[in-house]
Amino acid sequence: MSIFKNIGTIPYEGPASTNPLAFKYYDADRVIMGKKMSEHLPFAMAWWHNLGAAGTDMFGRDTADKSFGCEKGTMEHAKAKVDAGFEFMQKLGIKYFCFHDVDLVPEADDIKETNRRLDEISDYILEKMQGTDIKCLWGTANMFSNPRFMNGAGSTNSVDVYAFAAAQIKKALDITVKLGGRGYVFWGGREGYETLLNTDVKFEQENIAKLMHMAVDYGRSIGFTGDFYIEPKPKEPMKHQYDFDAATAIGFLRQYGLDKDFKMNIEANHATLAGHTFQHDLRISAINGMLGSIDANQGDTLLGWDTDEFPFDVYETTRCMYEVLKNGGLTGGFNFDAKNRRPSYTYEDMFYAFILGMDAFALGLIKAAEIIEDGRIDTFIKDKYSSWEGELGQKIRNDQTTLAELSAYAEKLGAPELPGSGRQEYLEAVFNNILFK
Repeated sequence: MSIFKNIGTIPYEGPASTNPLAFKYYDADRVIMGKKMSEHLPFAMAWWHNLGAAGTDMFGRDTADKSFGCEKGTMEHAKAKVDAGFEFMQKLGIKYFCFHDVDLVPEADDIKETNRRLDEISDYILEKMQGTDIKCLWGTANMFSNPRFMNGAGSTNSVDVYAFAAAQIKKALDITVKLGGRGYVFWGGREGYETLLNTDVKFEQENIAKLMHMAVDYGRSIGFTGDFYIEPKPKEPMKHQYDFDAATAIGFLRQYGLDKDFKMNIEANHATLAGHTFQHDLRISAINGMLGSIDANQGDTLLGWDTDEFPFDVYETTRCMYEVLKNGGLTGGFNFDAKNRRPSYTYEDMFYAFILGMDAFALGLIKAAEIIEDGRIDTFIKDKYSSWEGELGQKIRNDQTTLAELSAYAEKLGAPELPGSGRQEYLEAVFNNILFK
């Protein structure tokens, strides 16, 4: 039985279309730089936001009806969310979904019962997957909502809570493998601290690393061949979270010997909360060989919290896709970890939001490819560093000189000329020229 009765399959109609239930830029079969758009942009639906978030905030209750005709908190409702999710993805042409364990089923008081429910619902999801090309992008465990995780999961001061977290990770990995997931994500949530007056940072970080090592060992033992991911976030809910940004998370992974199995799952809104641009954290991940997957959303620069808005800023999506193309793509995909604004509460609004996000990234892909093919920006960057192509520059780059030798060179040189102009304004004009032509 259809849940979204008045909405059909979303077509591509092109930029001239004014149909709100049609794509203007996302043309799945259009070839960009040798690959179909759908291959460049493996979009995923976030189970928690799209099928669960109903507009509740700290000042008010739900505005949207996400019951899908069933009583919430029941297995019937859990199955209704599966039905709604698959109908939604099929109508939009989305090929992947992402989940937390407790997004799929209501958590019971006994973990054995929660696990039984997860087995039941994952069997049902597998049934729905049959005959479709929909797959699981990645799974994860919610180790931040329940009060037991008030001091974190891996960073908790309670060994019993730590063991419970391990049990949740084990089951979430089981379900991820069962559903053919391409990745498994650690989002710290509450892995951090409010004050150093009551915190042993070294102890907590060591325990987080041990938990991740155990997850890798278990995952590989049950046939999980995908990437593990860290999703950096600087704050909220904790004042300071250990996975503050891409650079911090990469340093953590290398310090504890986890860098061979983990990559970054970069969220746009988290990067800006860390005081960076989205492009910055993508670039830092890419140059370290750790750009794995992306949470496709955006924040509000006027608000200092995680607003998880659907992406509409084409400047940002173009910069993102420039980094992705330069990286050769992703091992993961683009998960819409985004939710409708509270006053946008209808089923139609759910579709409008995804059309907006998919079109924004499709246009970003088109324009990023044009920037690369145009070549002016890449040529400028190459020329900017051209002095390093000479003999001295090559000796430095190849570790064939010394501080004393460079000092002697500088003494003969006298005062160096100013470096060439950075021409930022010219390059921004080039960007605008390509974006709007």
